[in-house]
Amino acid sequence: MTRFAAQRRVFFFEEPVFDGEQSGLEIRRDHLVHVVVPHLQNGLSSAAVNNELHRLVKELMSQWKIDHPVAWYYTPMALNFARDIPAAAIVFDCMDELSAFHGAPRELLELEAELIGRADLLFTGGQSLYEAKKHRHPRAFAFPSSVDVPHFSKARCPQPDPDDQAPIAHPRLGFFGVIDERMDLALVDAVADLHPEWQFVFLGPVVKIDPKLLPRRPNVHYLGLKAYGELPGYLAGWDVALLPFARNEATRFISPTKTPEYLAAGRRVVSTSVQDVVRPYGVQGLVDIADTPEAFAAAVQRALGNPPAGWRRQVDDFLSEMSWDRTWSAMCRLIDDVAAPSTTVVDTRLHTPTAARPGVAPARL
Repeated sequence: MTRFAAQRRVFFFEEPVFDGEQSGLEIRRDHLVHVVVPHLQNGLSSAAVNNELHRLVKELMSQWKIDHPVAWYYTPMALNFARDIPAAAIVFDCMDELSAFHGAPRELLELEAELIGRADLLFTGGQSLYEAKKHRHPRAFAFPSSVDVPHFSKARCPQPDPDDQAPIAHPRLGFFGVIDERMDLALVDAVADLHPEWQFVFLGPVVKIDPKLLPRRPNVHYLGLKAYGELPGYLAGWDVALLPFARNEATRFISPTKTPEYLAAGRRVVSTSVQDVVRPYGVQGLVDIADTPEAFAAAVQRALGNPPAGWRRQVDDFLSEMSWDRTWSAMCRLIDDVAAPSTTVVDTRLHTPTAARPGVAPARL
């Protein structure tokens, strides 16, 4: 969205905050993007919430003279309040199989079918999700998450540890991201038990699961949410990066952005057999794949050693074909093919039952 904002106005409609005596909009600028945060009263029914959001969207469009924008949806739930936006084009950017997540709204699948029927373009956040959705829309395109190589490659240079990570011994095995139902907590606990000398570092919020379920061992450390700009500093102090995802419906179609980010940081990576990590990263030998505690621990042990000959060059060659600029440029061309002239993108992502594409606030981690 920051790249789109260099060409046209972008209004990024955030999750509502229930903290006011009356409804209103907070608007701030972030890298040229207008970030719009609706503030609503506590205690509103679902219908009342959607009515208020609908009113606030109309107010936004009137105040800022938004006429026939590109309406960009990350979640079908936004149709409940944005259905009647007179759009030059509608994009459904489908990042996950949201209906598979715990607590997904019952009407999500019905709304998804409606949104796919309305959309001019269907984008998916990974190859496996594209293969599952492509038959449902004539203009479906896969856009796996890319990577900001210059940003994450900072981790390849020695640098001081962040204060909260500095006391943790080596070897360090790290993960950044949302800690939720997609995390294989039993696997983490078992590997931490097998190797008490390894230190596990987790950065990110705990969402939709009871924190009491998290592995609690002396060698497992939860350092909380970190800003995007801080991540290379933490990565620089890790010996191996982890993708310990569970194999369940919630992870069936995920395409973790952190995979190329870890690689850009120069870290060896060990992952469970998530489809979009196995293909292409596992197949090309860029990431080690393992599922059982014993196999995962063995893969980490290998990753703690010297990388195979040519591994870093192979990583850099692979990453050279990935950039957010390339993704943005391809998306722009497709939008221009279907849209009437427009100067605005209204980006709606409300009531999504999980984090969406990392790189867009607030769900970066």
